Amino acid sequence: MPPLRTALLQSSGTPGDIAKNLEILDAHAADAAAAGAGLLVSPEMFLTGYAIGDGIHRLAEPADGASAQAVAAIARRHGIAVVYGYPERDGEQVYNAAQLIGPDGTPLANYRKTHLFGCFEQEWFTAGDQPVVQAELDGLRVGLLICYDVEFPENVRAHALAGTELLLVPTALMNPFHFVAEKLLPVRAFESQMYIAYANRTGPEGEFDFAGLSCLAGPDGIARTRAGHGDDLVLADADPDFLAASRAANPYLSDRRPALYGPLTR
Repeated sequence: MPPLRTALLQSSGTPGDIAKNLEILDAHAADAAAAGAGLLVSPEMFLTGYAIGDGIHRLAEPADGASAQAVAAIARRHGIAVVYGYPERDGEQVYNAAQLIGPDGTPLANYRKTHLFGCFEQEWFTAGDQPVVQAELDGLRVGLLICYDVEFPENVRAHALAGTELLLVPTALMNPFHFVAEKLLPVRAFESQMYIAYANRTGPEGEFDFAGLSCLAGPDGIARTRAGHGDDLVLADADPDFLAASRAANPYLSDRRPALYGPLTR
Protein backbone atom coordinates (compact mmCIF):
# COMPACT_ATOMS: atom_id res chain seq x y z
CA MET A 1 0.00 0.00 0.00
CA PRO A 2 1.25 3.50 -0.72
CA PRO A 3 1.90 5.89 2.20
CA LEU A 4 -0.98 8.07 3.36
CA ARG A 5 0.12 11.71 3.20
CA THR A 6 -1.36 13.33 6.28
CA ALA A 7 -1.82 17.06 6.81
CA LEU A 8 -2.03 18.59 10.29
CA LEU A 9 -3.86 21.90 10.61
CA GLN A 10 -2.49 23.93 13.54
CA SER A 11 -4.92 26.74 14.26
CA SER A 12 -7.39 27.98 16.84
CA GLY A 13 -9.60 29.37 14.09
CA THR A 14 -12.12 31.96 15.20
CA PRO A 15 -13.64 30.89 18.54
CA GLY A 16 -17.42 31.05 18.54
CA ASP A 17 -17.79 31.38 14.75
CA ILE A 18 -18.62 28.05 13.08
CA ALA A 19 -19.07 29.59 9.63
CA LYS A 20 -15.61 31.18 9.71
CA ASN A 21 -14.00 27.99 10.96
CA LEU A 22 -15.60 26.04 8.13
CA GLU A 23 -14.09 28.57 5.70
CA ILE A 24 -10.67 28.06 7.28
CA LEU A 25 -11.08 24.28 7.10
CA ASP A 26 -12.12 24.50 3.46
CA ALA A 27 -9.09 26.62 2.51
CA HIS A 28 -6.64 24.29 4.23
CA ALA A 29 -8.33 21.20 2.79
CA ALA A 30 -7.70 22.69 -0.66
CA ASP A 31 -4.04 23.36 0.19
CA ALA A 32 -3.54 19.91 1.71
CA ALA A 33 -5.13 18.14 -1.25
CA ALA A 34 -3.00 20.18 -3.67
CA ALA A 35 0.07 18.98 -1.76
CA GLY A 36 -0.97 15.35 -2.23
CA ALA A 37 -2.52 14.72 1.18
CA GLY A 38 -5.30 12.18 1.54
CA LEU A 39 -6.18 13.21 5.10
CA LEU A 40 -6.48 16.50 6.97
CA VAL A 41 -6.56 16.48 10.80
CA SER A 42 -7.75 19.61 12.61
CA PRO A 43 -7.50 20.39 16.35
CA GLU A 44 -9.77 19.63 19.27
CA MET A 45 -13.00 21.65 19.21
CA PHE A 46 -11.88 23.36 16.00
CA LEU A 47 -15.41 23.81 14.74
CA THR A 48 -16.53 26.10 17.58
CA GLY A 49 -13.50 27.05 19.62
CA TYR A 50 -12.44 25.53 22.93
CA ALA A 51 -12.58 28.23 25.63
CA ILE A 52 -16.05 29.55 24.82
CA GLY A 53 -17.88 28.74 28.08
CA ASP A 54 -21.61 28.25 27.66
CA GLY A 55 -21.13 28.65 23.91
CA ILE A 56 -20.15 24.98 24.00
CA HIS A 57 -23.73 23.94 24.76
CA ARG A 58 -25.26 26.65 22.58
CA LEU A 59 -23.22 25.61 19.50
CA ALA A 60 -23.25 21.85 20.07
CA GLU A 61 -24.69 19.77 17.21
CA PRO A 62 -25.53 16.12 16.60
CA ALA A 63 -22.99 14.01 14.73
CA ASP A 64 -25.12 14.27 11.58
CA GLY A 65 -25.93 17.98 11.98
CA ALA A 66 -25.53 20.90 9.62
CA SER A 67 -21.81 21.29 10.31
CA ALA A 68 -21.15 17.61 9.66
CA GLN A 69 -22.85 18.02 6.31
CA ALA A 70 -20.74 21.11 5.59
CA VAL A 71 -17.53 19.22 6.39
CA ALA A 72 -18.70 16.35 4.18
CA ALA A 73 -19.12 18.84 1.32
CA ILE A 74 -15.57 20.12 1.93
CA ALA A 75 -14.20 16.58 1.88
CA ARG A 76 -16.02 15.78 -1.37
CA ARG A 77 -15.01 19.03 -3.02
CA HIS A 78 -11.31 18.43 -2.44
CA GLY A 79 -11.26 14.63 -2.41
CA ILE A 80 -9.63 14.48 1.03
CA ALA A 81 -10.64 12.82 4.31
CA VAL A 82 -11.14 15.27 7.19
CA VAL A 83 -11.02 14.90 10.97
CA TYR A 84 -12.58 17.76 12.92
CA GLY A 85 -13.19 18.40 16.61
CA TYR A 86 -16.58 19.69 17.78
CA PRO A 87 -19.07 19.61 20.67
CA GLU A 88 -21.52 16.78 19.97
CA ARG A 89 -25.05 17.01 21.31
CA ASP A 90 -26.89 13.76 22.02
CA GLY A 91 -30.14 14.44 23.85
CA GLU A 92 -29.29 16.38 27.01
CA GLN A 93 -25.62 15.35 26.92
CA VAL A 94 -22.76 17.21 25.22
CA TYR A 95 -19.53 15.38 24.38
CA ASN A 96 -16.11 16.61 23.36
CA ALA A 97 -16.02 14.75 20.04
CA ALA A 98 -14.04 14.23 16.86
CA GLN A 99 -15.45 12.95 13.60
CA LEU A 100 -13.70 11.42 10.58
CA ILE A 101 -15.31 12.12 7.21
CA GLY A 102 -14.12 10.14 4.17
CA PRO A 103 -12.98 11.77 0.92
CA ASP A 104 -16.37 11.04 -0.63
CA GLY A 105 -18.18 12.77 2.23
CA THR A 106 -19.15 9.56 4.06
CA PRO A 107 -18.95 9.64 7.89
CA LEU A 108 -16.45 6.95 8.88
CA ALA A 109 -16.04 7.30 12.65
CA ASN A 110 -17.17 9.48 15.55
CA TYR A 111 -15.33 9.46 18.88
CA ARG A 112 -16.22 11.00 22.25
CA LYS A 113 -13.36 11.99 24.56
CA THR A 114 -13.15 9.51 27.42
CA HIS A 115 -10.72 11.31 29.76
CA LEU A 116 -11.82 14.87 30.51
CA PHE A 117 -9.07 17.32 31.49
CA GLY A 118 -9.54 19.61 34.46
CA CYS A 119 -12.52 21.43 35.91
CA PHE A 120 -13.31 23.22 32.64
CA GLU A 121 -14.01 20.07 30.64
CA GLN A 122 -15.66 18.28 33.53
CA GLU A 123 -18.09 21.19 33.87
CA TRP A 124 -19.14 21.35 30.21
CA PHE A 125 -18.84 17.80 28.87
CA THR A 126 -19.98 14.25 29.53
CA ALA A 127 -17.19 11.68 29.21
CA GLY A 128 -17.46 9.12 26.45
CA ASP A 129 -17.30 5.41 27.24
CA GLN A 130 -16.03 3.77 24.04
CA PRO A 131 -12.24 3.55 24.26
CA VAL A 132 -11.42 2.31 20.76
CA VAL A 133 -13.07 3.82 17.69
CA GLN A 134 -11.59 2.88 14.30
CA ALA A 135 -12.15 3.10 10.55
CA GLU A 136 -10.43 1.96 7.37
CA LEU A 137 -8.93 4.72 5.25
CA ASP A 138 -6.85 4.08 2.12
CA GLY A 139 -5.96 0.61 3.36
CA LEU A 140 -4.86 1.81 6.80
CA ARG A 141 -6.68 1.16 10.03
CA VAL A 142 -7.01 4.54 11.70
CA GLY A 143 -8.18 5.28 15.22
CA LEU A 144 -9.30 8.36 17.13
CA LEU A 145 -8.40 9.81 20.52
CA ILE A 146 -8.61 13.41 21.76
CA CYS A 147 -5.84 15.32 23.56
CA TYR A 148 -5.62 14.14 27.21
CA ASP A 149 -6.69 10.63 26.15
CA VAL A 150 -3.33 10.00 24.46
CA GLU A 151 -1.45 10.78 27.67
CA PHE A 152 -2.76 7.50 29.15
CA PRO A 153 -0.60 4.65 27.81
CA GLU A 154 -3.48 2.22 28.28
CA ASN A 155 -5.54 4.06 25.65
CA VAL A 156 -2.81 3.92 23.01
CA ARG A 157 -1.96 0.30 23.79
CA ALA A 158 -5.64 -0.64 23.45
CA HIS A 159 -5.55 0.84 19.96
CA ALA A 160 -2.37 -1.05 19.12
CA LEU A 161 -3.91 -4.34 20.23
CA ALA A 162 -7.01 -3.57 18.16
CA GLY A 163 -4.84 -3.07 15.07
CA THR A 164 -4.73 0.72 14.79
CA GLU A 165 -1.91 1.78 12.48
CA LEU A 166 -2.44 5.54 12.41
CA LEU A 167 -3.85 7.20 15.52
CA LEU A 168 -5.48 10.58 14.90
CA VAL A 169 -5.45 12.95 17.87
CA PRO A 170 -7.09 16.38 17.65
CA THR A 171 -5.76 18.25 20.67
CA ALA A 172 -5.80 21.46 22.69
CA LEU A 173 -2.46 21.13 24.48
CA MET A 174 -1.74 24.12 26.70
CA ASN A 175 1.46 25.67 27.92
CA PRO A 176 3.45 24.78 29.97
CA PHE A 177 2.83 21.16 28.93
CA HIS A 178 4.77 21.39 25.65
CA PHE A 179 6.80 18.31 26.68
CA VAL A 180 3.74 16.21 25.84
CA ALA A 181 4.06 17.11 22.16
CA GLU A 182 7.85 17.14 22.16
CA LYS A 183 8.63 14.02 24.19
CA LEU A 184 5.59 11.96 25.12
CA LEU A 185 4.00 11.64 21.67
CA PRO A 186 7.06 10.09 19.99
CA VAL A 187 7.41 7.68 22.93
CA ARG A 188 3.75 6.66 22.64
CA ALA A 189 4.24 5.96 18.93
CA PHE A 190 7.35 3.87 19.65
CA GLU A 191 6.07 1.87 22.59
CA SER A 192 2.83 0.90 20.81
CA GLN A 193 4.32 0.71 17.30
CA MET A 194 2.09 3.01 15.29
CA TYR A 195 1.95 6.43 13.68
CA ILE A 196 0.36 9.20 15.74
CA ALA A 197 -0.94 12.41 14.15
CA TYR A 198 -1.31 15.16 16.77
CA ALA A 199 -2.98 18.41 15.63
CA ASN A 200 -2.98 21.22 18.19
CA ARG A 201 -4.51 24.63 18.75
CA THR A 202 -2.22 27.64 19.06
CA GLY A 203 -2.01 30.93 20.91
CA PRO A 204 -4.11 32.52 23.68
CA GLU A 205 -7.80 31.76 24.03
CA GLY A 206 -9.74 32.67 27.15
CA GLU A 207 -7.76 31.56 30.18
CA PHE A 208 -5.58 29.20 28.12
CA ASP A 209 -2.47 29.53 25.98
CA PHE A 210 -2.12 26.70 23.47
CA ALA A 211 1.33 25.32 22.70
CA GLY A 212 1.19 24.42 19.00
CA LEU A 213 3.96 21.89 18.18
CA SER A 214 1.65 19.62 16.16
CA CYS A 215 3.49 16.54 14.92
CA LEU A 216 3.24 13.21 13.16
CA ALA A 217 5.37 10.67 15.06
CA GLY A 218 6.43 7.32 13.62
CA PRO A 219 6.85 3.87 15.18
CA ASP A 220 10.59 4.54 15.48
CA GLY A 221 9.87 7.40 17.88
CA ILE A 222 10.88 10.08 15.37
CA ALA A 223 8.65 12.98 14.40
CA ARG A 224 8.22 13.06 10.63
CA THR A 225 7.05 16.67 10.76
CA ARG A 226 6.52 19.25 13.47
CA ALA A 227 4.89 22.66 13.47
CA GLY A 228 6.13 25.65 15.42
CA HIS A 229 4.03 27.73 17.79
CA GLY A 230 1.89 29.67 15.32
CA ASP A 231 -0.72 28.87 12.69
CA ASP A 232 0.62 26.25 10.31
CA LEU A 233 -0.18 23.37 7.96
CA VAL A 234 2.42 20.59 8.03
CA LEU A 235 2.45 17.30 6.12
CA ALA A 236 4.12 13.91 6.44
CA ASP A 237 3.54 10.33 5.30
CA ALA A 238 2.24 7.37 7.29
CA ASP A 239 3.96 4.47 5.50
CA PRO A 240 2.38 1.04 6.08
CA ASP A 241 5.44 -0.80 4.76
CA PHE A 242 7.71 0.97 7.23
CA LEU A 243 5.24 0.25 10.01
CA ALA A 244 5.14 -3.47 9.16
CA ALA A 245 8.93 -3.64 9.18
CA SER A 246 9.11 -1.76 12.47
CA ARG A 247 6.59 -4.05 14.13
CA ALA A 248 8.51 -7.10 12.90
CA ALA A 249 11.73 -5.74 14.37
CA ASN A 250 10.30 -4.43 17.65
CA PRO A 251 8.83 -7.13 19.94
CA TYR A 252 6.94 -4.93 22.42
CA LEU A 253 3.51 -6.14 21.34
CA SER A 254 4.43 -9.82 20.89
CA ASP A 255 6.46 -9.97 24.14
CA ARG A 256 3.61 -8.77 26.32
CA ARG A 257 2.52 -11.01 29.24
CA PRO A 258 -1.13 -10.02 29.83
CA ALA A 259 -1.61 -12.54 32.64
CA LEU A 260 0.68 -10.38 34.78
CA TYR A 261 -1.17 -7.13 34.20
CA GLY A 262 -4.40 -7.70 36.11
CA PRO A 263 -3.43 -5.34 38.98
CA LEU A 264 -3.23 -2.46 36.50
CA THR A 265 -7.03 -2.31 36.30
CA ARG A 266 -7.75 -2.58 40.02
